[in-house]
Amino acid sequence: MLDHVNLNVSDFARSRAFYTQALAPLGFTPSWEPIEGVLGFAEDVGGFQKPSFWINSLRQPVSVLHVAFAAPDRATVDEFHAAALDAGGTDNGGPGVRELYHPHYYGAFVLDPDGNNIEAVCHSRVEDG
Repeated sequence: MLDHVNLNVSDFARSRAFYTQALAPLGFTPSWEPIEGVLGFAEDVGGFQKPSFWINSLRQPVSVLHVAFAAPDRATVDEFHAAALDAGGTDNGGPGVRELYHPHYYGAFVLDPDGNNIEAVCHSRVEDG
């Protein structure tokens, strides 16, 4: 089980704006900037804002990563995709079932400002959400 992910970015302000908008449907908000150029996005975990996704402009960016965020339902995957495109992301695979992975894999993919493949995915059957 992963605790957090740190993604190096080339333009901190641009990435901050992108991720603030793109991750909002998934319940992530900018929460902690311990030093300039490093920002944690948190989700509520039992009343505590736990930053589990970080952007960092202090190191050289790498643009071949794939990060997938869990979504509670298919509607949230759709909302993520729309928000990420509105925030300037590039479509890399619209919302839909990806039976290649399993019959209920519902995901959407966007490229962030540095070209990283960012995904939201729901594994529930349609009747489950």
